[in-house]
Amino acid sequence: MVNRLADELSPYLRQHAGNPVEWFPWGSEAIALARREQKPIFLSIGYAACHWCHVMAHESFEDAAIARQLAEGFVSVKVDREERPDLDQLYMEAVQMMTGHGGWPMSVFLTPELEPFFGGTYWPAQAKRGMPGFDDVLRAVAAAWRERRPAVLAQAAEIVRLLRESDLAADDGAPLDDGPLLAAERAWRQTFDPRHGGFGGAPKFPPAIALALLLRRWRRLRDDSLREMTATTLDAMAAGGIYDHLGGGFHRYSVDDRWLVPHFEKMLYDNALLAGCYLEAHEALGEPRYATVARETLDYVLRDLSDSQGGFYSSEDADSEGVEGRFYVWTPAEIGAALGPAAGAFCKAYDVTAAGNFEGHNILNLAHPMQVCARMLDRRPDELEAELTAGRATLRAVRDRRVRPGRDDKVLTNWNALMIESLARAGRTLGDERYTAAAERAADFLLTQLRGPDGRLLHCWRAGRAKVNGFLDDYAGLANALLTLYETTAAARWLDAATALADELLARFADRQGGGFFFTPDDHEPLPARKKDALDSSTPSGNGLAATLLVRLGQRLGRDDYRQAAEGTLRAFGPLLRQMPVAAAQMLTALDMYRG
Repeated sequence: MVNRLADELSPYLRQHAGNPVEWFPWGSEAIALARREQKPIFLSIGYAACHWCHVMAHESFEDAAIARQLAEGFVSVKVDREERPDLDQLYMEAVQMMTGHGGWPMSVFLTPELEPFFGGTYWPAQAKRGMPGFDDVLRAVAAAWRERRPAVLAQAAEIVRLLRESDLAADDGAPLDDGPLLAAERAWRQTFDPRHGGFGGAPKFPPAIALALLLRRWRRLRDDSLREMTATTLDAMAAGGIYDHLGGGFHRYSVDDRWLVPHFEKMLYDNALLAGCYLEAHEALGEPRYATVARETLDYVLRDLSDSQGGFYSSEDADSEGVEGRFYVWTPAEIGAALGPAAGAFCKAYDVTAAGNFEGHNILNLAHPMQVCARMLDRRPDELEAELTAGRATLRAVRDRRVRPGRDDKVLTNWNALMIESLARAGRTLGDERYTAAAERAADFLLTQLRGPDGRLLHCWRAGRAKVNGFLDDYAGLANALLTLYETTAAARWLDAATALADELLARFADRQGGGFFFTPDDHEPLPARKKDALDSSTPSGNGLAATLLVRLGQRLGRDDYRQAAEGTLRAFGPLLRQMPVAAAQMLTALDMYRG
C-alpha cells in the first residue's frame, strides 16, 4: 500500500508513504474531506532527522490497528515542519498552551476549520512508563468529538483567541536604550556554567545567537565577563562529543551538561550559525583554534551537505542501521586495528576506554587541553598534534566505509541563507576564496531556482522542484546574507538583490497597524491566526533578522525608510525585549547595531 505522500517533495513525508495510515499532505483535499465528513484532523508534524519521530512512526504509524482507528475517526495529515514552518509555529504554540511543553513529533487534533483542540508530542502505541497509549488517546478524542462536540468547539475557539492575542506587538513609548541588552547580559551571567560553558544545565543546546551577541558586546564594552562566557563555551563545545572530531561539524545538542553525549543528528542551521560564531571569535579574540573549528565545520558542509547545483542540504540523521550514534562511536579495538602503535596516545587524548562513555562505546572528545595531554604523554605539543591529526584522517577514512546516517536532501532558503552568510564571512576573514566561491554559487542557486512563476522567492527545493512561497525569515535571512556577500566581494549585484528582497519584505510582510512583520506574506492561505516571529528558536527569529537587515541597509545606503522600519520593529517589540531579553538575542543584535 502506498498513500498520498509518495509524490511529495519532502524526504520526511516520503518516509511515510508506505505506512498503512491513509496520510494526506497538508492541502485542500484533506481539509475538504474533513469538512465534508465532519471529522477532526489528526495533524502529525515532524522532520527527517528527528529520532522520536522515527520511534513513533515504527510503533504507531506502521501498526495496522492504529491505522484503522485513524481511518475510522479522523483525516490524517502529515507535515514536515521544515517545509511548513508556519504550521509548525502556529500549532506548536497551541500544544504548548495545552500541555505546558512541546517537541517533535507533534501530534495535534484540529476541527475541520483547522482550530486546535487537543495535542501532545510523542505517545507510545500502547500505554507504558506512565504515558497514555496513542490508541487510548485516539479513542478518547474520537469519543469527545462524537459526544461532547460543543465543548470541544468552545475549547478550540478559546485556544484560537489566545493564539491571536499572544504576540500582538505594541510600542509602549519606552526609549530604545541599552536596558534590554544589559538585562540579557545579567541573565546570562546568572545562568552561565563556569566549568563547562553554556547556560543552564542539561540538556544543552549550542547558544550560537547569544554567543555572537556577547562577542559584539565585548567588542563594544570590553567587559571581560562577556569574553569569558563566550570563550569558555566555545572551547568546551569544540572539545566535547557534540563536535565531530573526525569529520568536522556539530551535532544538534548535548544530553548532559558537559557537551559529551550528543543527540547525533547534524543540522545545517547549527553548523552555519556556529561556524559564524567561531569566525567572529577568531576575529575578535585572535585565537587560531577558533579559525580551525570554523574551517572544519564549513568543510564538513561543503563535503557532505552540498548539492551539485550549489545549494546545501538540510540535515543528517542521528541513526544509522537503526541505532542512534552508531556511525560516530568507537571501541579501543577498532581504533587499535586502524592506528596500530599510535592507538594508545590517540585513545588517551580522545577519552577512549574499554568501559566506554556511551552505551559501551566511545564518543571521541578531548578530555584535557592539548598542552596538558602532551605533558601526560611526554610529548611536545606540536609533535602530539601532528600525530593526532594523522590519526583522525585514518579513522575518518575507516568511518567513511560504515553505513552513513540518512540525509535530508531538501534545500531550504532560510537555512541556506545562514550558511551563505558564514561562508561569505569566512572568505573575507580567512582569506580563502573557496568559501567566497561557494557562497556566491549558493546565492545564485537560490535566486534562480527558488523562484515561483511570478518571480516570488520560494521556501524549499528538492531534485529540481521548488515549492511554498517564502516566509519572513527566507526574505530577511537571504537579504542579510547577500549584504554580507556584497561586503566581501564588492559586487554590486549582491547589494541590488538584497535591496530588492528588503523592498518585497516591506511590501508583503509588514504589519502597518501594530508594527513589525508577520511570518507569512499578505496573500498566504488562511490559517486560524497570522503569527509574528519575534523569539529565537534554534534559528534567529524572522523579526530579529528583519530588524538587523533594515538597520544594516539603512546605514549602508543612507535610506531613512529602512532606518524607520527598523526602529518601528524594535519599538513594536520593545516590551518583549524588556520582559524576555534572552529569548530574543537576534532582535537584541539589531538593537545593538541600531544603538551603535
